[in-house]
Amino acid sequence: MAPQTTPSDPTGLHRVLDAPRDGAVPLPQAARRLDTRPELWPDEVRIRVERLNLDAASFRQLERAHASGGTVDRDALRAEVVDIVASRGKMQNPETGSGGMLVGTVEEVGPASRLGLRVGDRVATLVSLTLTPLVIEDGLARWDARSEQVPTDGYAILFGRSIAAVLPEDLPTPLSLAVLDVCGAPALTRRVTEERYAGGVVAVVGAGGKSGSLSLAAARDAGARHLIGVVPTQAEAGLLREGGLAEGLADAVVVADARDQVALRDAVEKAGGPADVTVVCVDVPGCEGGAILATADCGTVVFFSMATSFSAAALGAEGLAADVTMLVGNGYVPGHAAYALDLVRRHDSVRRLLERRLG
Repeated sequence: MAPQTTPSDPTGLHRVLDAPRDGAVPLPQAARRLDTRPELWPDEVRIRVERLNLDAASFRQLERAHASGGTVDRDALRAEVVDIVASRGKMQNPETGSGGMLVGTVEEVGPASRLGLRVGDRVATLVSLTLTPLVIEDGLARWDARSEQVPTDGYAILFGRSIAAVLPEDLPTPLSLAVLDVCGAPALTRRVTEERYAGGVVAVVGAGGKSGSLSLAAARDAGARHLIGVVPTQAEAGLLREGGLAEGLADAVVVADARDQVALRDAVEKAGGPADVTVVCVDVPGCEGGAILATADCGTVVFFSMATSFSAAALGAEGLAADVTMLVGNGYVPGHAAYALDLVRRHDSVRRLLERRLG
C-alpha cells in the first residue's frame, strides 16, 4: 500500500473527518467519524483484528436497549455494533460514550512508528476503541452477542501516541484480554494506596468483577491493612467466597446496592470502614453519593466506571460537606499492563475468579 505523504499528528488528528469546531479539529475520541483507510502515515501501525473486548457499561446498555419481555434480541444487538463501527469508523457507544479494546496481530509498521511493535506481534491495544480507527470485515458473524468478548475479522489503526502490549505466551488470550482491558485500575489503586494510605482501609465497590478483583489484589500488594469487597448480590458474594476465591483478596465481603447511598455507607462501616480509599468499579450509574459517604474524611475515591457522572460526584461531595479527594481513573499508569498481568500470575484467587467469569 502506498504510504501517506500529507503530515500526520501523533494524536491522530489527521484521521478526524469532522469539520473544525470553533476553529479547532476535535481529537479522535471526541470526533464523530474517523478516516479508516488502511494506508498508513509514517508513524502509524495497522493491526489485523481477531477479537474486540467491549466496555462493560457499553455492553450492558446495548443489552438493555434490545431487551423485551426479559429476552435480548441478540441479532439486533450485533447489528447495532456493526452499524456503530461502520458509521463512525470506530467503536463508540453513542449512549455511554465508551468503547473497549482489541486483540490482533501487527500487519504493518510505519517507518517512523515509536511503539516498539514488529510485524507478526500479537498485541492488545491499551487505548480505547473510541479513538481507534476500526473496520469490521466479517459482520461479526462468529459473535453470539452474549459476551463482551467479540470474535471478528477486520483491521485497526494505531497512532503515534497509541499504546499496545505484546500478549504474553504463558496466559490464555481471553484471560490476557480481560486483564489488559482494565489494567489501569489496579495500577492506580496500588499507587494511591502505597503513596498515601499504606496500612489503611480500602473498599472496592464491584469487587467481583475484573477491575474490582484486580484492585483488591493491588491494594493488598500496596500494604492495605483491611480490604472490604462490596458486591450487589448474594450470588456475587458466593462467587467470591466459593472455593476460597475470596482468600487473599478481601478481609470482608459485603452485599449492598451501590446506588443506595445510605446502605452502601452502612455496609462499609459495619465491615470495618469507613474506607481510606474507595474504588468504584461498577458499570451502573448512580453510585457516586454512596462511594463518597463510605469514605473517611481526607480519604480518596477513585472512579473507574464509565457510568460515573462526574458532575454528580463533584456536586454530591460538596452537598455532603465531604472532605475527600476524587480521582478519575483514566486507564493509563506507566507499567500498568505488565503489573496487571503479574498480579494474575501471583494471585491464584484472582486468576480463578477471572477464569470463572470467562468460563
